[in-house]
Amino acid sequence: MPDLALDKLKPAAAKKIKPFLEEMLAGYREKIHSIHITGTAITDDFDEKISDVNSVIVLKEMDLKFLELLAPLGKKYGKQKVAAPLIMTPGYINSSLDVFPIEFLNFKYIHSTVFGEDILENLPIDRMNLRHQCERELKTTLIWLRQGYLSALGDKKLLAEGFVRSITGHIPLFRGIIMLFGEALPVIQNDVITTLGRVAGVNTDVFAKVLREKHEKVKLTIEELNTIFEEYYAATERLGAIIDEIRE
Repeated sequence: MPDLALDKLKPAAAKKIKPFLEEMLAGYREKIHSIHITGTAITDDFDEKISDVNSVIVLKEMDLKFLELLAPLGKKYGKQKVAAPLIMTPGYINSSLDVFPIEFLNFKYIHSTVFGEDILENLPIDRMNLRHQCERELKTTLIWLRQGYLSALGDKKLLAEGFVRSITGHIPLFRGIIMLFGEALPVIQNDVITTLGRVAGVNTDVFAKVLREKHEKVKLTIEELNTIFEEYYAATERLGAIIDEIRE
């Protein structure tokens, strides 16, 4: 079996995922086109205690037997914060760039190919497709904020957990918005938030505050959480209005 190219991963991330990849390749190597590690596992944002190790496995062609092989490994390695990989094929990637440009933009710029051919490096991202998804995601966020705030019923823990979960998913969206302004994409999450505020002319301090809360486990009062909700909503609404004005 060829060596896995894990040198670009953070050492703790490489240690976690290496046994998983070796076990998978031992049973299915000939069917795999390539394996790519994505997200914080290759950046300075990686936190061994809370960060998952994310991956994209590209099969030469879809094979449900491969999923049957992986299923028993999920419980075994999930405890090590090895996230369930995204399974794709070259054909699926090519036919999905118009539907998921935010996701593929982030894969393109933040990944390390550890096995096989680097199929993500030169993905074409269409600007208008990206704009449409950014608009859709921002409007979805506004709905989520309203419904999540009401569903929490004033529970501080539920509110805090909701904001923390959301910010991780919003970083890729923020990179998409930055791309629309023609700026180079930052890798580090705090840099993403700072750059977003600068290029869009929006106060993004609330996003930085939530990201800090995620890493530092700061306990917030209900008054502080209510303020975060108001600022989070206002910033998201403003971003949505700005993206809505972007045309060809």
